Amino acid sequence: MLVLLPPSEGKAASGRGAPLKPESLSLPGLAGARAAVLDELVELCAADEDKAREVLGLSEGLRGEIAKNVELRTVGTRPAGEIYTGVLYDALGLATLEPDARRRARQSLLVFSGLWGAVRIADRIPPYRCSMGVKLPGLGALGAYWRGPMESVVPEAAGDGLVLDLRSSAYAAAWKPKGKVAGRTATVRVLHTQMVDGVEKRSVVSHFNKATKGRLVRDLLTAGAKPSRPAELVEALRDLGYVVEAEAPSRAGRAWALDVVVTQIH
Repeated sequence: MLVLLPPSEGKAASGRGAPLKPESLSLPGLAGARAAVLDELVELCAADEDKAREVLGLSEGLRGEIAKNVELRTVGTRPAGEIYTGVLYDALGLATLEPDARRRARQSLLVFSGLWGAVRIADRIPPYRCSMGVKLPGLGALGAYWRGPMESVVPEAAGDGLVLDLRSSAYAAAWKPKGKVAGRTATVRVLHTQMVDGVEKRSVVSHFNKATKGRLVRDLLTAGAKPSRPAELVEALRDLGYVVEAEAPSRAGRAWALDVVVTQIH
């Protein structure tokens, strides 16, 4: 099973240990594209702080993030699983997984990134600020930029197994499953249901959507679940206590759509 995750805007304050070694990152097919994004991002942030802040969509209070981008090649690094610190990753709790579950996480989790394209959680990277929604002056919109490199790299990483896609829409733009891979892909949406004046109302709540996805991945890793197809994933999640509504694709080349329905948000 390959699990596709978004990164988080929140990241560890600083890296530690050796500086970035691009050649050590997983998915070597992305190396050239990574180098191009890294070069332009560092050059942009070093040359014009105001322009960089505008391009990166940063508030005045986040101006300090630009200086961090300038030093991406020289600062210390951490495993990506420690760099990302947002809601989903807090709920996933990689550091507190048992050894077997942590090993499964290293094998199955793939984090999408505006800067790196995608990384494994054990890949050592520095803290950075560059979302997939950024449009660099030279390379253009990163969501579109990454589609070419990702087209062959992600299916290769998936092999003939299940793809569990938990990415947000911005990161989903960088790779869309096609052909046979699509039939083995399940996208997940978290819906909160409640009764309002005797009528059931459902809504998507961003913060708790992320937290539920993090817990869902943790539960699958802890249970050692090994679904190979979307229908098996549905059964595995139901066995773990989740309420899941599944919609099989209406035609070839489409992914399965799974709704995880929750009555409490926390």
